[in-house]
Amino acid sequence: MQVTYTSVPTPGGINDDFVIAGERFVVVLDGATQLSESGCVHGVPWLVKHLGTQLATALVTEPDTSLTSTLAGAIERVCALHADTCDLSNSSSPSSTVALLRHQGDRVDYLVLCDSPLVIETTDGKVHAYSDDATKHLPGYTQDDLRKTRNQPGGFWVASTKPEAAEHAVIGSFPATDVRRAALMTDGMSRLVERYEWSWSQLMDVAETEGPAVAIRAVREAEHATTPGTFRGKQYDDATIALCREFKP
Repeated sequence: MQVTYTSVPTPGGINDDFVIAGERFVVVLDGATQLSESGCVHGVPWLVKHLGTQLATALVTEPDTSLTSTLAGAIERVCALHADTCDLSNSSSPSSTVALLRHQGDRVDYLVLCDSPLVIETTDGKVHAYSDDATKHLPGYTQDDLRKTRNQPGGFWVASTKPEAAEHAVIGSFPATDVRRAALMTDGMSRLVERYEWSWSQLMDVAETEGPAVAIRAVREAEHATTPGTFRGKQYDDATIALCREFKP
């Protein structure tokens, strides 16, 4: 599997996204904007770096484990890394979305936790987009609302301090011979489709023919041209995209 990727922070900011890839896998994480009083001395960049590293290690050393179990184990191990220094019972502990693709033998497996989309184009030309849109249906979006609904039934699930969050991920598989290309991205990248009316195919075409960096420049140009307050959420966001091709045995 060939993987090309780019990750760019919000202009003038620190990148809370993280991407890591190997011959048979790619992981894209989007760390959530830190809520106040998290109880953690490390912060979001620490979480995504360690969670991504734990996931990559497991995908290499335990390639036959289900992706749900792989994610749950990675969350558990990251918790163990800072249980002695941080209050993991704090509902505002650092958290992250997860988009994960694995090419294993004759199949391609995927996992998506929360709203970092994963898009697969099959050889018949069909485009399949996977994401969990629970965050779009919350009763409110204040810090207090997010604390009350994060990793709770009826709310939304992210990778943080509860390994059982993995059970709420969107998972599935395709025969490897049916997959032409795939893209994993954070919502700072997918807003080209969700806000600015690109198609998934258009986005993947640009990433494939011109490179992921050109796709990210397109989202920055769209953000620059947007009047503040036009859309709910940030005008700018960290943007990451990983394009996968050549799913050979």
